[in-house]
Amino acid sequence: MYYVTKRIEVSGAHSLRLSYDSKCTNLHGHNWIITVNCRARELNADGMVVDFSSIKRFITDALDHRNLNEVFDFNPTAENIARWICDNIDTCYRVEIRESEGNIAVYDED
Repeated sequence: MYYVTKRIEVSGAHSLRLSYDSKCTNLHGHNWIITVNCRARELNADGMVVDFSSIKRFITDALDHRNLNEVFDFNPTAENIARWICDNIDTCYRVEIRESEGNIAVYDED
């Protein structure tokens, strides 16, 4: 099995739709640190699991300097965004999103 990891930082804003009172229901931003883990049993024709630049391009095009409420039709929690990234990168099996030093969400398809 081959494994690769790509770490990307993007800036984005969101407001959460929550069932309780929270300051996070107000529009606010993060410098998100996103770690994408990919794997493959066989390398592609170029000898890679996936091109690092294609992961970066996909994430930055979709998320960087955006209001994530305008990007997604779901509540843009870190957990939901992690799953969306994993579901949209073919070889991805795990995504970690760090909103801040102490707030990290992980989605693992296993």
